Amino acid sequence: MKLHAEHAWLGDRVAADVLIEIAGERFVRITPGVPAPPDAERLPGLTLPGMANVHSHAFHRALRGRVQAGRGTFWTWRTHMYEVAARLDPDSYLALARTVYAEMALAGISCVGEFHYVHHGPGGTPYADPNAFGEALLQAAREAGIRITLLDACYLTGGIGRELEGPQLRFGDGTADAWADRVSELRADGHARIGAAIHSVRAVPGDQIRTVAQWARQRRAPLHVHLSEQPAENEACLETYGVTPTRLLADKRALGGRTVAVHATHLTAEDIGLLGASQSGVCMCPTTERDLADGIGPARDLVAAGSPLSLGSDQHAVIDLFEEARAVELDERLRTRKRGHWTAGELLAAATCNGHSALGWPEAGRIEPGSYADLVTVDLNSVRLAGAAPGHLAESAVFAAAPADIRHVMVSGNQIVRDGRHLLIDDVPTALSQAIVALTD
Repeated sequence: MKLHAEHAWLGDRVAADVLIEIAGERFVRITPGVPAPPDAERLPGLTLPGMANVHSHAFHRALRGRVQAGRGTFWTWRTHMYEVAARLDPDSYLALARTVYAEMALAGISCVGEFHYVHHGPGGTPYADPNAFGEALLQAAREAGIRITLLDACYLTGGIGRELEGPQLRFGDGTADAWADRVSELRADGHARIGAAIHSVRAVPGDQIRTVAQWARQRRAPLHVHLSEQPAENEACLETYGVTPTRLLADKRALGGRTVAVHATHLTAEDIGLLGASQSGVCMCPTTERDLADGIGPARDLVAAGSPLSLGSDQHAVIDLFEEARAVELDERLRTRKRGHWTAGELLAAATCNGHSALGWPEAGRIEPGSYADLVTVDLNSVRLAGAAPGHLAESAVFAAAPADIRHVMVSGNQIVRDGRHLLIDDVPTALSQAIVALTD
């Protein structure tokens, strides 16, 4: 297969007239600055690598709009989230996740990290297949045409020193060893990989953290964790263990190059040093962090300390990695009242190659020979991007583009979006609406 991109982001620059040659699932040759051969399909606009949504809770998509009314905090929002979690079953979750992942594909996302913690039936009774929910999510990504890393989350307590209750009972396996036994039965294939998650230090007791970390380390799998999203989490951890959540994870050998701290909003200088020195990644989810009034995390300080940055849409208040990327810069401007903390290239890396590496797909997220053939073509003639200067196309994409500007998406050499239409799922908005109504009305 031959494609000819009018402009393409090649990791360190935007190049013009780029011939892209693909064999099977991979790029085999990338040649900038050449005329289009007659047998190549033309890609007008700016072509980017596929993007990686590193942190997703697919069922939270049912909350969009419904939880933006009124006032409250993270903790009042959580009550609404539990109401939806209580109504899920594997079939309804398959229907919802398939359409959520299709929405991601339309937004240029070729891989999702699904931070998955609804495991069992009502009251915590396992299904005949204890991984019925996880299998539904793997199938959903397959049917939507994107890759997935299923980050199966250990979730054992309803808070530090508190038993699970109500809908939380569906999340728990009893012990980390029982969690490990269940997760070990999940099988990856060409579109899926299996990772681990420590939901948080609120949900996994200190004496159980090491088991989850060891499971991931033995399999060389990603390990993700919600970290210091709320000050109350830090306070409870200090009261119980005498250390911050980050220090607790470090003491339990849960930090390292395959670990990703999600949110990492309320950190001490020592926390930042621990994360950076261990090369643990950090995933920022700015649209969720501002929607839930969590705060602005120290992303720039973390990256300076040695933590790679990736991005996620988390609760899916919107699914738009351009917005997540620019929000990292714009939120930092609000915090410091200074501009220019991140280059467009750094933010594109967070949305592409860094994100794929955080999900255990280091061979994706770049337009280069040997990488998975994932491409996203952005229309430069949209009302948002009209007049974009050739020398500043990366900046135009990061700071002005939206999912509506995406025309074509390819994943592993397969076209799944053409001219803004998903090729595998007809009428994604209607399918989304039906799946959400089934869970909320």
